[in-house]
Amino acid sequence: MSAQGQALEAELTGRQDRSFVIVYPGYHRHWATWIHRTLERLGCQVVLQRWGPPREQPLEEALADLLLADGTVLLVLSEWFFELGPRKEGEWDTALRGFVATHRDRFAAVNVTSPALPTSAAVVRPVELWGVSADEAVRRLLNRLEVDAEPAEMADAREGHRYPRDTPDVWGDVPRRSGDFTGRDDLLNSLQQRLMDAERGTAAIALVGMPGIGKSAIAAEYAHRFSSDYDVVWWVNSDARGTLRERFSELAPRLGLPAEAGGSGGRIRALREALRRGKPYGRWLIIFDGWDELTDAEALLPEGDGHVLITSRNRNWSRFTDVVTVPGFVRGESTGYLMRRARNITAEEADEVARELEDVPLALVQAAAFLNQSDMAVPEYLRMTRERGSLDFPVGLESAGDYPASSLTSWSILINQLRKDNPRAVQLLTLCTVFAPGRIPLGLVRAVPESELPEDLRWIARGRAAWTQALDVLTNFSVVSLEPVEHGGTGRADGGEDRVRMHRLVHSIASQLTATEDLEEYRRIVRRGLAEADPGTPQDSRTWPVYSELLLHIEPSGALTSTGNRVRKTVLNCVQYCSASAEYTTGVTLGARVREHWQATFPPSDPMWVPLSLSQSLCLRESGQIRAAHELIREQLADLDELDAPDAAAVLSVRQALAVVLRRLGRYGESLELSREINSAAQEVLGPDHVSSLVFRNNLGVALRQLGRYEEAYEIDAETLRRRERALSVRDPSTLVSGNNCAYDLRLMGKFSEALARQELGMQMHIQVLGPDHDQTLFARHQLLLCRYRAGEDREEIGEQLGLLLDRYRQVYGRSFYQTLNLVTDYGNFLREVGDTAQASRLIAEAEEGYRKLLGQAHPVPTGMQSSFGLILRAEGDTRGALNLFEQAYFGLRTLLGPDHPWTLGCALNSAAGRQDSGRGDEAVELGRDTLDRARRTLGDDHLLTLSVMSGLATDLRSLGEETESRKLDEDVLSRLTRTLGMRHPQTITIREGARPLWDFEPNLG
Repeated sequence: MSAQGQALEAELTGRQDRSFVIVYPGYHRHWATWIHRTLERLGCQVVLQRWGPPREQPLEEALADLLLADGTVLLVLSEWFFELGPRKEGEWDTALRGFVATHRDRFAAVNVTSPALPTSAAVVRPVELWGVSADEAVRRLLNRLEVDAEPAEMADAREGHRYPRDTPDVWGDVPRRSGDFTGRDDLLNSLQQRLMDAERGTAAIALVGMPGIGKSAIAAEYAHRFSSDYDVVWWVNSDARGTLRERFSELAPRLGLPAEAGGSGGRIRALREALRRGKPYGRWLIIFDGWDELTDAEALLPEGDGHVLITSRNRNWSRFTDVVTVPGFVRGESTGYLMRRARNITAEEADEVARELEDVPLALVQAAAFLNQSDMAVPEYLRMTRERGSLDFPVGLESAGDYPASSLTSWSILINQLRKDNPRAVQLLTLCTVFAPGRIPLGLVRAVPESELPEDLRWIARGRAAWTQALDVLTNFSVVSLEPVEHGGTGRADGGEDRVRMHRLVHSIASQLTATEDLEEYRRIVRRGLAEADPGTPQDSRTWPVYSELLLHIEPSGALTSTGNRVRKTVLNCVQYCSASAEYTTGVTLGARVREHWQATFPPSDPMWVPLSLSQSLCLRESGQIRAAHELIREQLADLDELDAPDAAAVLSVRQALAVVLRRLGRYGESLELSREINSAAQEVLGPDHVSSLVFRNNLGVALRQLGRYEEAYEIDAETLRRRERALSVRDPSTLVSGNNCAYDLRLMGKFSEALARQELGMQMHIQVLGPDHDQTLFARHQLLLCRYRAGEDREEIGEQLGLLLDRYRQVYGRSFYQTLNLVTDYGNFLREVGDTAQASRLIAEAEEGYRKLLGQAHPVPTGMQSSFGLILRAEGDTRGALNLFEQAYFGLRTLLGPDHPWTLGCALNSAAGRQDSGRGDEAVELGRDTLDRARRTLGDDHLLTLSVMSGLATDLRSLGEETESRKLDEDVLSRLTRTLGMRHPQTITIREGARPLWDFEPNLG
């Protein structure tokens, strides 16, 4: 080897032998990790050493321990580093000028924050990494450590890991990082390790514990400390169901998914699928803060390669996730925090305060802020917390669960102090207490005109100086914290840059400590601010984030009892938002509360009753409370009938709501009669092309379809489609509904090829206009699969697609929603036909039970489901059990719907098969002849159900020796099937091969 080669090898070997120990406080883990990865890619030997020696250990001894390892000790410095402990004044200077200076050849340092370091830190020659680019940071780091690298190697060292000053690609609503965060290093590292070690799809942890224990602070610190491990970090404020769903769904467009796809439900579905697949990002962290209600847990929790953190007071999360109970501070963390925040407190005093406050973090935060901002000496503070009788202390505030009573007293001390020194801060605090706890859009009140504010509060609407000063006082005393504003263009009601967060427990305590006789005036101001923030468009999905936040503050602000029309309109808009965005559960609760308050004040003639009733009944109906929706609409109609001159359009809308509820109740005849009346009246009152008239016409088609009058339904739906194309547009979502209805009618008429061609075109349009994950698109996909199945396309692919679609329905709607049950039934029927009776049995049983719970026993749908389960029993060889169910379904539907309804005819077909299986051939023939006559009159000679009845009758006649008539019927069936479906259609082949046709019950609730 040449001398030059030997020199190069020696240089490379020397470089690879370079060893470093990176010493960092846990707070700067992201910087230490970045340095570690950068040096490792250059072949260096690197060890990470989190460092936080206890205050009792001499500093020189702790520094000496670092030198026990080989290599250079690289200190990751910041003002935080020198507050570890914290140490006695001058201790760091002594150690740096003494021990470190003596061993300066073993130490190096980087500075990662902007505040100045102690002058004595110059002994380790810290290189500044703060405020420079990644390229410059790498150059400075390598120069300081005397690590040589070629430009290509330096570029390679930067690849694969994020520079600490660069946030993840998607970073949403994570609270600002607290520079006062203390301790919890072991807990945070344990969380990270448990998430990393979890199996794919199960990396979720719930942090549970008492209020004020620091759950949210730990989650926020985790997000910042480990941000370099993720490409997506998304914080979901989960105080209320609607806010949780809306906030979580807002991540969808940030990942490039359709923002308008089906409201929060559609976006959540698409989002969960994207997270599961890891596209476009596989490294994600979702934090649900304050998620206490577990109702939607199964439908919302994301799965995949990412991680989930939850903060909650509910310990039942163990059903869904790993659970970690958050303890209080250990004493060293308590005293360390107090000594950093309250600069003049001694170690002994800090220990005494921590003991008094039982090491509860929230209590310590407030105490430290108070002691740092006020002139009160610690002994006096402790005396007052122990002598509560001398304070203005509200009755009923003696305890707050496990929260220390001494801390409740300290809050009273703080409020009393503020009343003397900063009365405007107390006014601002009082305003906070009439919002809901959690995230508070406090800045909304500044939009209230000055003329509408009482004299002593008009400073709020004037210049920002007084406002900012009062807000600063509250933040300095840790009563509230400022929330980040990171949502450009969402139109959220966040109060500009004056959105704050108030802990639920602090809110509860402050509400009692600031209660005054003029509290209603404060509520009036907040209500007025909420009304100013109302976009007035609850049907527009772009404004739903606004309503999801306004809704939280409606009740605590007293808006439900307001008599002002502007505030009442905001309340009404929140209910309408719930019905439009499919937040039905929230809508039911809110609607009931609104009605309860309004009934005591407003007469039936008030114009807001009708829109409230329509939205409330929709929420009741879609959440399965159909009878309650029926009763509500009947009451609203009765109130309108009592008026001298009710609004004609309002009456039509309420009657239409009644028609829909009647359909859900299985009262199809009444629903059709009412729909006809509404449609006729609308033509005269509104005109044939009015948007509402087209809705009424559309519902007339649905009513006809429910009664099995498919050709009439098709005529109505085709006319509605033409009018909507002219009056709206071809691409309007309502027009797409009509196109879907036409294909539905054609399929039920037995015109499978024509239905398929129309549905395929409609499916393409749905995807283009609404996106692939819109609720309406999913329903269109369901119909397309049924069209493809009935048209005879590949069963294996259709079965796979039905299974995937069912998974999505369950995620979006849950297992008990009627659209889910519809698909469960169709998929179960399909599986039975292809021979998978075991899974088919489970699905049909699930659907039948679901329908009975939803609709009751005496309803056409659960009655018809007995026939579907009978087919399962027949396939399993239980002839007797099958016949029993066939007969119950047949006679039940004959009673409920009449003998000529297609559902009744289909059940009769199955009953004839059951009778034949049981050796009752005469009865089978008798039923077959009657059913065939009725099918011909109702559906026509060429309808598939008619031909199936004819084929079944031929089989039954043959069993009795009636060969001539049987053969004639067989020939007629095959001739008609070949003409209508084709000789290669599976149904044609099945009958040609002698198999007996059966009928699948396809439920439809309209």
